Amino acid sequence: MTSGGIEDEEKWLAEGIAGLQHNAFYMHRALDSNNLKDALKYSAQMLSELRTSRLSPHKYYDLYMRAFDELRKLEMFFKEEARRGCSIIDLYELVQHAGNILPRLYLLCTVGSVYIKSKEAPAKDVLKDLVEMCRGIQHPLRGLFLRSYLSQVSRDKLPDIGSEYEGDADTVMDAVEFVLQNFTEMNKLWVRMQQQGPAREKEKREKERSELRDLVGKNLHVLSQIEGVDLDMYKDTVLPRVLEQVVNCKDELAQYYLMDCIIQVFPDEYHLQTLETLLGACPQLQPTVDIKTVLSQLMERLSNYAASSAEVLPEFLQVEAFTKLSNAIGKVIEAQVDMPVVGAVTLYVSLLTFTLRVHPDRLDYVDQVLGACVKKLSGKARIEDAKATKQIVALLSAPLEKYNDIVTALNLSNYPLVMDHLDNATNKVMAVVIIQSIMKNNTYISTDDKVEALFQLIKGLIKDLDGSLVEELDEEDFKEEQNSVARLIHMLHNDDPEEMLKIICTVRKHILTGGPKRLPFTVPPLIFSALKLIRQLQGQDGDVVGEDVPATPKKIFQLLNQTIEALSSVPSPELALRLYLQCAEAANDCDLEPVAYEFFTQAFILYEEEIADSKAQVTAIHLIIGTLQRMNVFGVENRDTLTHKATGYSAKLLKKPDQCKAVYACSHLFWVDDQDGVKDGERVLLCLKRALRIANAAQQMANVTRGSSGPVTLFVEILNKYLYFFEKGNPQITSAAIQGLIELITNEMQSDTTTDPFADAFFASSLRYIQFQKQKGGGMGEKYESIKV
Repeated sequence: MTSGGIEDEEKWLAEGIAGLQHNAFYMHRALDSNNLKDALKYSAQMLSELRTSRLSPHKYYDLYMRAFDELRKLEMFFKEEARRGCSIIDLYELVQHAGNILPRLYLLCTVGSVYIKSKEAPAKDVLKDLVEMCRGIQHPLRGLFLRSYLSQVSRDKLPDIGSEYEGDADTVMDAVEFVLQNFTEMNKLWVRMQQQGPAREKEKREKERSELRDLVGKNLHVLSQIEGVDLDMYKDTVLPRVLEQVVNCKDELAQYYLMDCIIQVFPDEYHLQTLETLLGACPQLQPTVDIKTVLSQLMERLSNYAASSAEVLPEFLQVEAFTKLSNAIGKVIEAQVDMPVVGAVTLYVSLLTFTLRVHPDRLDYVDQVLGACVKKLSGKARIEDAKATKQIVALLSAPLEKYNDIVTALNLSNYPLVMDHLDNATNKVMAVVIIQSIMKNNTYISTDDKVEALFQLIKGLIKDLDGSLVEELDEEDFKEEQNSVARLIHMLHNDDPEEMLKIICTVRKHILTGGPKRLPFTVPPLIFSALKLIRQLQGQDGDVVGEDVPATPKKIFQLLNQTIEALSSVPSPELALRLYLQCAEAANDCDLEPVAYEFFTQAFILYEEEIADSKAQVTAIHLIIGTLQRMNVFGVENRDTLTHKATGYSAKLLKKPDQCKAVYACSHLFWVDDQDGVKDGERVLLCLKRALRIANAAQQMANVTRGSSGPVTLFVEILNKYLYFFEKGNPQITSAAIQGLIELITNEMQSDTTTDPFADAFFASSLRYIQFQKQKGGGMGEKYESIKV
């Protein structure tokens, strides 16, 4: 509406209010002087202001409410007149002499209200008369407000059960008939508003009609409040008549609003018992009606009703609520061919929510809903619409939230088929949700077929889908995703070794398709899961022939070797080396010398060929030395070969200090406390002497490059190794050698111009330890006695 039009309307409203107030003033004066004739005259003139056609519904309502307030006062006057002996029947006749039909009917309704209250005539007769009389106004806006007034003044005077106006046996039916008739006429007037006026103002009229919807809906509310409307009457009379009006009006706004009204105002129990009738009307509605919202609200109400008490659940089974709702949704989707995907999926989400709340034990129902959704989505491309995607995620999340158990969801054959319709990004999000559900509920997946089904669900995290590249994803997000997959692998467990091996093989099959970027995250948990199984099987062995052979450590080690080799495609040599060493240690515990030797060989090959970075080499050689020191499965020949390799590589490290530390670490390879036979004092001494030579060379290099001999930390570290082997009883490590080393360090420190607080403290601490051992006495004290500090 233009600003000029708004101003005109404001002016017309102001004029109407002024006219109304002017006549109301004289009406009040007449009421005060008990002048009935003038009171009726001025009230009719006052009500004539409601005959206007120039106001919008909003402005007309403003005017109507002022008139309504005045009519209340007039009604009070009529009651007083009746009390004073004035014949209410005569008054009823008298007001019908008003000149214009609209004021006449307003006055008639007002007197009719008093007439019913006086009980001089049966309520049903007066109401029937009034509702018929109101047909005289066919202007939609004026007629709606008049009938709204009739509804308002009569609602507490209906001949209902227990009401003071109750008559003979059929009066409840009369009350229902009155409200239904008024509702029908009001709905017709409301719908007719759409046809009035030029087509260009259609949108404006729709908005105005929407503002008036509650006038029509109040009738349904009145119906729901009538005590005499029991289930049978609702089923046989009320619902069929209301639905007939809804379907026949063929108006989108009216149909949507009235269906919503029916669902909201009548009891849930009635809906459940009349489900077929109510749902039967849905496909008959206009294709443009938002039926998905209506059905969703119905299912939500029924779900809440089911949740309210366990006693009502048999009713749902008795009426076959799920089947009826499922069929109705199918028919609606079929009838509305243009319904967007989001609409259909929303309906299925509501149906699934209903099913999970009412029939949580019926997995076949849940799968049926998912299957119907798959059918609707089939033939369509991956869903790009954000709203539809959100609804599919809600559909997939509902069973997880309800059952708190992914194993239950894995029994749903249509679950992965629904997931396939998600775009790649959302597919990943859903996969993460599934993993989080497993973690949160501490769910262990214990069969290989369930693992297979699970990995089908989370394949968006396991491999690239349809050529989508990993690079598209933020690095941090990618790491988080893959870490969640790694955590998941630890939740796949079965105490039966055979079944566990199948699970490991299934996981391996999937993760090896993940590409080089994923393998560093997913291979380690798989390896450790397999090592856990090996520890369980420790001591078993057998030749591997065919596929049906029981799970044996040897068979699993072969699988592990092939799996770690896959990391070469990354490449990730440091990780592969660590895993080879872990496997070697497990083979040692299983007493499988050839297997352990093979893993060490692979580790050394990686060290030689793949690890070039000097820092990585230092870490790797210390890992190799540490693992080799703990091995007790090797014979003399194999152990010599491996220790020789380790000491050789230690001496070839780039930096002298690194060389020195690695070489003195190798000394532990020749002296193992808890193992007989490996106590070669001479080779321990050779390692330590070699370490001293390298430390000395490092000192000299520091002297050349920096002009000072550098810190003596390396010498102090070697001194500590001497002390360790001295205490362990290595005959080659003498007190004289230790004494000489102490003096060497002391001289170095005195000649060094720069001081290193750490080296000084370290050396002082070592000397304190020697002093402590001397003071302690006993056998150890005697050994230390000859050392002077």
